[in-house]
Amino acid sequence: MLVIISSSKLYHRRSLVLQTAYLGEIRLKPEHMKLNIAFPLMLLISSCAKTQDKTYTGSTPAAPVVKAFLGIPMADSVDFIRWNLSFQNDRYTMQCNYGIGKPNTHGFIAGGKKISISDKLKKEKNYYQLQNNSKILKLIEINSDLLHLLNDDNSLLVGNGGWSYTLNNIKPSITDKINIAPMQTILKDSMAFEGRTPCPGLDLRPECLKLKWYIVLYADPKTNQPMTYYINGTAYRRDGGRKGTCKIMPGENGRIIYQLNDDKRNGLIYLLKADENILLFIDANGKLLTGDEDFSYTLNRCR
Repeated sequence: MLVIISSSKLYHRRSLVLQTAYLGEIRLKPEHMKLNIAFPLMLLISSCAKTQDKTYTGSTPAAPVVKAFLGIPMADSVDFIRWNLSFQNDRYTMQCNYGIGKPNTHGFIAGGKKISISDKLKKEKNYYQLQNNSKILKLIEINSDLLHLLNDDNSLLVGNGGWSYTLNNIKPSITDKINIAPMQTILKDSMAFEGRTPCPGLDLRPECLKLKWYIVLYADPKTNQPMTYYINGTAYRRDGGRKGTCKIMPGENGRIIYQLNDDKRNGLIYLLKADENILLFIDANGKLLTGDEDFSYTLNRCR
């Protein structure tokens, strides 16, 4: 980030060219190196600290590992949890709202229950560990826009037809950079995925509020590779679903992309494989789509 500091307001009778600060380095003309730059440095440090702040949101199911971390009794019935998770240096702050979903809304019956936690944060490579006293919750940074909650063994948590375990940056950079490279799946028959997503980037109808998905990838019995697909859900239910051809597109750094074609064999839908059980929607340029507080662009394997 570029910080421009006008010295004419700080020092009397001194004509100083604009000072340009690049990530902690103050560049001054030699004749002005002896100036007191404490105040500009304070501004620079403050701006750098703010660039490290990140806030993620999303709604997830309530797996046992999540309930244990949040202190929710295992016997409590929970449809979903809505997250607001902020990182600042080595600390995190989260607010969670959870409970039974109120029909025909995105909220909870009686407003649900709320939890607030602030504690230590540890990051190693693209893995995060959140500490809540002696309890730990793990997440993986898929890229700067997306986090995904993990099991204790670092595998991706698998959601359901309603919600996934992906959290979304509230100020996404919309990037094609990805920190994961899964192995190719060998299909013996078929695999099915389900989930709900926002509409932008997938459905341009103004009346679209959310999209429900059910996608099956069928294997070629000779090659065990995906060859055809079947889609049902919000956008295709009226026509009884959609069938078509699909192919695997090897991507950069070993990433695996499933391209689902239209009737002319042009790309219709693009899905990035996160692991054996998770697919992520991407655009035609390979950029991951970022969701909102209600839904993520994630599909969960159901068989």
